[in-house]
Amino acid sequence: MSLRSIVHPLRSQRRTLIAAPSPNDGPLLSRRSDRALPEIPSSRKLWLRTLPIFLSIITLSTLAIFNYQKASSSIVNATLYALRTSEAGKRALGEQVYFRDKFPWIWGEMNQLHGRIDISFGVKGTKGKGVMRFKSVRKTRMGFFETQEWSLEMEDGRKLQLLDEVRDDPFKHTALQAQS
Repeated sequence: MSLRSIVHPLRSQRRTLIAAPSPNDGPLLSRRSDRALPEIPSSRKLWLRTLPIFLSIITLSTLAIFNYQKASSSIVNATLYALRTSEAGKRALGEQVYFRDKFPWIWGEMNQLHGRIDISFGVKGTKGKGVMRFKSVRKTRMGFFETQEWSLEMEDGRKLQLLDEVRDDPFKHTALQAQS
């Protein structure tokens, strides 16, 4: 026995590293713990390809969430109810007035905090389809909302003014006033 084998007992028992199996080597039945690790492909190209997809999914999801919040608001419910009970709305759209699309898109601004509501969305009934527009503002901080426009534009281009001087504002004493 040499002095070197006594001082460094592990050096004489060193095993050689074996290469990692290649994809065509067949089934691997046993592995040595001291084998070489496989090469990891660079993920930079993968990130550059998937980042635009990820960002577009996040953007679309965010828009859908905010639109759902608008569509389920009391303002949209109140305007849809007022359209259902409006005589001009019934004449133009018929019965069973509801959103035109399965997933309604509410266009415009709905900022109750600053007193600005200006929205439009598609509606349909048994007689026809159209786009309803509603605009209301609150001029003072503690004031009431005042309806400036409530109209229905039909598919054939006719524009009906649903807010008239004969009939009082249908949105007074509703959820719009309770929120201010």
